[in-house]
Amino acid sequence: MTERFRPTLLLSMPQLQDPNFARTVVLLCDFVPEGAFGLVLNRPTEMPASSMVKLDPPLTEGNALPLCIGGPVEPERGWILVAEEPDESEYRTIREGIYLSASPRLLRRVLAARPAPRARVLAGYAGWGPGQLDAELAQSAWLMGEVDTDLVFDVEHSVMWETAIRRLGADPSALQTSHGVH
Repeated sequence: MTERFRPTLLLSMPQLQDPNFARTVVLLCDFVPEGAFGLVLNRPTEMPASSMVKLDPPLTEGNALPLCIGGPVEPERGWILVAEEPDESEYRTIREGIYLSASPRLLRRVLAARPAPRARVLAGYAGWGPGQLDAELAQSAWLMGEVDTDLVFDVEHSVMWETAIRRLGADPSALQTSHGVH
């Protein structure tokens, strides 16, 4: 890689049948020769994160932010995406307006806040080994799009995939897998 990687959105092609990634929007945070790391943004569970996440001491009252499945790798590991820069050192800037953390202190604040802040609470992540994502991209399994803060935090989970693809100027029903020009 000659240029520095910029976080991007991976939008699964309709033909991608893997149940972990069918119709998903993945925030790709790292893409290096050793592999790739991302978070699926549009796989909410039916339960609020505040009732599913184990904190010590436990939360007495939490908000209704859903716990999302961030991917199939390490489902016991939690991640928090927030729109406002945290006032602590345990976070990483994905881009202006999107900050990633695994801090239990930040998690507690996000889950207790009323109203719920612009945030996503995720369990697990999407990971690819060396060359694996490159191969999937070459097979046209994914479309790549710009990271939009409003898409990450404000678009309803059920329409996020279609919204992201339409923002690229494509009709999801017209998409076909083919080898593109690289």
